[in-house]
Amino acid sequence: MERNTYGYVRVSTQVQNEARQLAAMREFGVEDENIIIEKQSGRDFKRPLYQQLVDGLRAGDVLVVKSIDRLGRNYTEILEQWAFITKKQDAAIVVLDMPLLDTRQGRDLTGTLISDIVLQLLSYVAQTERESIRQRQAEGIAAAKERGVRFGRERLELPENFLLFAQLWQEGGISSRDAARELGVSYQTFLRRAKEVPPIG
Repeated sequence: MERNTYGYVRVSTQVQNEARQLAAMREFGVEDENIIIEKQSGRDFKRPLYQQLVDGLRAGDVLVVKSIDRLGRNYTEILEQWAFITKKQDAAIVVLDMPLLDTRQGRDLTGTLISDIVLQLLSYVAQTERESIRQRQAEGIAAAKERGVRFGRERLELPENFLLFAQLWQEGGISSRDAARELGVSYQTFLRRAKEVPPIG
């Protein structure tokens, strides 16, 4: 049975360049017609071209990616996809930037085991780093609050005659746009703050 080798190239935005990934695919020997390019975030695997590619993989086929983050950024989901491709689809995965992540090697138990261990380790490191970043952010915010740093947008200091114009607007004596213009504030700011003023009487 003929085995096919496919390359999956992903960039997050329309302006990012996929040239380096394409060059790596061609150097590896992937035919141009078998290279799938997708311009979408790696936040999750709900990517139409990726799903179509993976669903079409047959036993013995090879999926090539330049680096593990081109496959995705969520390591929990990467582990699930890895298991689906290598075990359910019985296809192989090659990560060019990390030779240990190559399940072709004889397709033996040792090669698969090494790939699984490396992937689990990457997943653990990524998860630990995410938790560390969150902890550092929380500690930084707490320390800043202790120093009196305020978070969120600073409330705009309103002109002294704001209340007069707000009440005039409530009574229908002036439009919100005219009131904002007279006060020298934006229309949105006037409306938002004027609605906070209790009605007269």
